[in-house]
Amino acid sequence: MEKIIIYTNETCPYCKQIKEKLTEDKIEFENRLTKDHKETWQSIVDFTGMATVPTVEYKNNYFVPNRDFGNVQGLINVLENYKESEFSESKQLLERIKTLNTNIIMAFQRMDGILRKIETKLNTEENVNKSTD
Repeated sequence: MEKIIIYTNETCPYCKQIKEKLTEDKIEFENRLTKDHKETWQSIVDFTGMATVPTVEYKNNYFVPNRDFGNVQGLINVLENYKESEFSESKQLLERIKTLNTNIIMAFQRMDGILRKIETKLNTEENVNKSTD
C-alpha cells in the first residue's frame, strides 16, 4: 500500500482509534497533527470543505469521516480497495453533483413528509380542543 497520511488532533478519540487499528493491521502511515501543519491543513479544509479529523490522504485523494467512511473498518476497506477511476475528473464531478442533488431532493421530501404529519397532528389536536370548549 502506498503512503498514507492522516491529519489528526491530539485529543480526538476517533483519530486514536484509527491509528491503533492501522498499527494493529500493520498498515504504515504518517501522522500529521493539524496544529503542526496549519497551512497544509487549511489547504485541505479549503479543498474538501470539511474541517473534520481524522482526514486521510491517500494517492492524492482525501477521505473524510462520515463522507467517505463511517468507521475504522470502512476506512481500511476504502484504502485496500482503492483504484483510480477510469473516468475523467469532470465526469466524476458531474456524477457526484447529480448524486448530491438526488440526496438533497430525497432529504427535503422526507422532511416535507414529517412536517405534513406534524401539521396534521396539530390540526387534529386543535380541532379536538375547539370541540371540547
